[in-house]
Amino acid sequence: MAEPLTVGVDFGTLSGRAVVVRVRDGAELGSAVFEYPHGVLDETLPATGRALPPDWALQVPADYVGVLRNAVPAALRDAGVDAADVIGVATDFTACTMVPAAADGTPLCELPEFEGNPHAYVKLWKHHSAQPQADRINELARTRGEKWLPRYGGLISSEWEFAKALQLLEEAPEVYAAMRYWVEAADWIVWQLTGTYVRNACTAGYKGILQDGQYPSRDFLRELAPGFESFVADKLEHPLGQLGARAGSLSAEAAGWTGLPEGIAVAVGNVDAHVTAPAANAVEPGQMVAIMGTSTCHVMNGAELREVPGMCGVVDGGIVPGLWGYEAGQSGVGDIFGWFTEHFAHDGHEELTRLAARQEIGEHGLVALDWHSGNRSVLVDHELSGVIVGQTLATRAEDVYRALLEATAFGTRKIIETFNAAGVPVTELIIAGGLMKNALLMQIYADVTNLPLSVIGSEQGPALGSAIHAAVAAGAYPDIRAAAAAMGSVDRAVYRPVPAHVAAYDELYAEYTTLHDYFGRGGNDVMHRLAARRREAAKALAKGRS
Repeated sequence: MAEPLTVGVDFGTLSGRAVVVRVRDGAELGSAVFEYPHGVLDETLPATGRALPPDWALQVPADYVGVLRNAVPAALRDAGVDAADVIGVATDFTACTMVPAAADGTPLCELPEFEGNPHAYVKLWKHHSAQPQADRINELARTRGEKWLPRYGGLISSEWEFAKALQLLEEAPEVYAAMRYWVEAADWIVWQLTGTYVRNACTAGYKGILQDGQYPSRDFLRELAPGFESFVADKLEHPLGQLGARAGSLSAEAAGWTGLPEGIAVAVGNVDAHVTAPAANAVEPGQMVAIMGTSTCHVMNGAELREVPGMCGVVDGGIVPGLWGYEAGQSGVGDIFGWFTEHFAHDGHEELTRLAARQEIGEHGLVALDWHSGNRSVLVDHELSGVIVGQTLATRAEDVYRALLEATAFGTRKIIETFNAAGVPVTELIIAGGLMKNALLMQIYADVTNLPLSVIGSEQGPALGSAIHAAVAAGAYPDIRAAAAAMGSVDRAVYRPVPAHVAAYDELYAEYTTLHDYFGRGGNDVMHRLAARRREAAKALAKGRS
């Protein structure tokens, strides 16, 4: 055998990407991308043409298998290697992305009786229509003094397992009854690779409210909704696999799909953000990794347990064993830039960035709120919406574009300040993901946060992180830390804050904070009222069409 290799597969929002990695040093030898044929279903259901309500985001699970069938063999060809040298494969997924499945793992949307029911499809992470259910979970948890609530910053998100499951029970009880397993896509894809269902400890802790070995109690679930009391026991609970462990062996069927050797190690599933930290060799306290794509997820390790308001969660060993793994995030970042470019600007990202880079800070006279997909942290409210203040008849496309770039940086600063105030100090910000290619955006983040920005050394951070976990699962390294030291890659302090820029952005950030608290902390609930009006209008329209 030549030098051993691993394959990491990253399942994103619109595509899946595979990378072939050398175990000795993490060198990326080849990669390939497969675009999901169905993309994100947020307007209509392809099987019927049925219109979907606002805030829905579904996917077709067969698209994920298409990544295994196409991207993995293509990456092997691109690398020019012998597949026999691959000793392990690992995957990561957006979270919380949920698959309602039958006992054998078949997604319910693939059954004829459910192909026309939108609730039988995968609910993507940015499916936000379960906000009313999330609100009820939070209210009841606060009333009862549930001890797990502070581990999630005091708020459970509509993106997570329990809110989406409760929506399923209440809006499609026939689908809920037929469902045997409520499966994270991160675990479903490993199930397809091995033939064995193993629930990963990462999503169980961050998205499934598993703390200190316990889920929310039957009493809590019964009080939340009759018929929901057995959800954990009947639909969710399953033996856990630890990060970096071997979930099973590659099945003959999956070997045929991928071109990889049957029987090689398949690692326990993981989340795209959390798996990226080792890829950036960010496994020590103080190092916050921001994985910036359609959304941004912020992850970091801490030596001690702290309660951080509005964080997505803290899990013992949630990123690496022996440390507390913290998570926060922003629901819309690249999505916001893409939305503006597609609908309101004739120029593409590169030209808008070039024009915006010529401006002095504050020259456009604008301040924006980055809530076009709601707020994940620190407000945890997906019925909040975007705001741009200061527009005039002289406002140009590049002005708004730069204001949106700055708004996402302000959102990240708000998260960092919240962590610092809670006793989880952030000393370094490390950027991963596709948006790190935008030098203007990176400098804005350094200036707004007043932190040096390091940049991951890979353009495929999550896939590299998965490949690192595959090496651990295959026994090439004793643990994630050792594998990260050998295979991870980061360029330190590539962008440094400019003192004059920091001072200017401090003034704009103060304005952002005023808007943030006014619209997000109860000063004016207009966004919630508008969201409710939009839902009612959509219902009336759908009723008129039926």
